[in-house]
Amino acid sequence: MTIHAPPSTEQLVRVLRHLCRQPSTTGQPDELRTAAEHIAFLIRLLGMQVRIVSSSPAPVIIAHRVGCRPQTLLLYHYYDTPPTGPWRYWSSEPFELAERDGQMFGRGVAGGKGALAAHLAALQAVVQREGDLPCGVTLVIEGAANSGSPGLAEALRSHADLLQCDAVLASIGDRDANGIPICVSGSKGWLRLRLLARGPAYPLPAGFATSVANPLWRLIWALAALKGDDEDVRIEGFYDAVEGPSRADNAMIRQLQLASGARRQAWQIDQFLFGIDGAALSRSEVTLPTCNVSALTVEPHHDLPGIPSAAIALLDLQLVPRQQPDAVTELIRQFLHEKGFGDVTIERLPGGYAPWVTATDNPFVSRVATIGATVFERPPAVVPAGPYPIPFSVLTEVHPVPTVSIGFTPVESTVFAPNEHIALADLSRHSQLLIELLDRLWV
Repeated sequence: MTIHAPPSTEQLVRVLRHLCRQPSTTGQPDELRTAAEHIAFLIRLLGMQVRIVSSSPAPVIIAHRVGCRPQTLLLYHYYDTPPTGPWRYWSSEPFELAERDGQMFGRGVAGGKGALAAHLAALQAVVQREGDLPCGVTLVIEGAANSGSPGLAEALRSHADLLQCDAVLASIGDRDANGIPICVSGSKGWLRLRLLARGPAYPLPAGFATSVANPLWRLIWALAALKGDDEDVRIEGFYDAVEGPSRADNAMIRQLQLASGARRQAWQIDQFLFGIDGAALSRSEVTLPTCNVSALTVEPHHDLPGIPSAAIALLDLQLVPRQQPDAVTELIRQFLHEKGFGDVTIERLPGGYAPWVTATDNPFVSRVATIGATVFERPPAVVPAGPYPIPFSVLTEVHPVPTVSIGFTPVESTVFAPNEHIALADLSRHSQLLIELLDRLWV
């Protein structure tokens, strides 16, 4: 069987350099608008019909080009990136692509822009070689993935005419211990909440803690009620909708070999929770919901001792199938009220989405894995979900179709930290895989 060559290294690096040069930090409107315009310019060079959809907090890019066959593959990408942090911790400028020892360094190379560059270079190579695409391609590229994709659903509903497709392919996820992408057929849901406890009208000296309630303590106690030190979520009814994996999915999960040693080394941790590893680690990441505190702050914020006027916690939960964001929000509200924390207000933040399930034995999923084996020399592991949320439920709301996400980022790529990087060879193979998928998915 003939395998198509990937785009040239020069072609791939040129696209990636263009994408990385423009900052696009999550929550920075000016950066995101400019980045969307730059990306749209690159896509128009591929002969695609492009729309930049105004959306809050960032534009959504929707593009389409018909192909020789009637089927259409929707490619989901995002262009927003985490903040760089202090530049002094980077070994090179974060917005100037750098190459060292076969690794590409720059903000976004592993977390969004790298996968997008790989796919744009692949589409360009196919058009240059064939003059057309083997099948139709739709691109959906958003700028708020790191904050739960707020605005994406509304943007897609208003442009449903461009979204008719036969399947959805994303590029989010991990690689296994052998460096082979892990394919997930669905995604956990994502719920984002803001918890607020109020205290005095203005900060007071710390000595008044004998007579004035400290809102930070109230919030700490409320959070402690939600989850115990045994990591069990104590919200009554939280697990009621949770179902275990099927026998077939269980077998796939047991065969999954995560790069646990590389993770511990990269993250500088001695062990995972309770010392789990192997199949237990895989099962926990694939099948269990989470309840995570992302931030704890006070107002006003300063380092002086005192009683703050308010305390705020950001809570994010990953939900498994049959757990719905609205229902879980109400469970938390009711639970805190019953535990005596009715004074702690709960606000559901924009973004987040419901879980989405595509069966692991769906023909499209199986076909992606089979074609992937020709590029990576062994079949990718397929599991129903992973620890990275993907807005599949939003992308398929208008036209329900099967979904797959191909793991792109190795664990040591430091997507949220300085010196974000990814191997040039991994970028090249990601390009090559898309070329093979377009050519062979619907033959």
